[in-house]
Amino acid sequence: MIGVDLNDPLNKAFLDNPEKVAQVENTLRPEQINPAEYNAIFYAGGHGTMWDFADNAELARIATAIYEQGGVVGAVCHGLAGLVNIKLSNGQYLVADRIVSSFTNEEEAAVGLTEVVPFLLESKLIERGATVEKAPNFQAKVVVSDRLVTGQNPASAMGVAQRMVELLAQSTSVVSSTVSA
Repeated sequence: MIGVDLNDPLNKAFLDNPEKVAQVENTLRPEQINPAEYNAIFYAGGHGTMWDFADNAELARIATAIYEQGGVVGAVCHGLAGLVNIKLSNGQYLVADRIVSSFTNEEEAAVGLTEVVPFLLESKLIERGATVEKAPNFQAKVVVSDRLVTGQNPASAMGVAQRMVELLAQSTSVVSSTVSA
């Protein structure tokens, strides 16, 4: 498989688990998702997301609902393309007045795709009111802004996942303490 390192114990453990592989191979379509059943949504990266995520109304519906019910929204690299057009019920863009990290204009130039992608992600996020924090090209950078967790590039993926899990654990402990009180 391209892009899979079987020497990585996490990758190997996942791929050696038939139940986990079956879950990936049999995912629901966005219109089948009830956001009330979820506490988080994660947008993975890859250049294809620039075309697939930005105008996907169903994915935006899910993310908006999860965020507005107190959940966590995470994205890494080009996955942030899924966030650029999300508007909350108050009419504001999800990324407005937030600090984020995404694949940068400089990284896009370094891979030679500035004239290929439909828009420059960093520029679009700034246009939507976000402040973009960045590390040097292809170095890890993770930013948490309220319940929005973003990462600059593939090197940031693990950090985004860790921060999302931390936020989810915090919200679970708050819910648990409320329920037990």
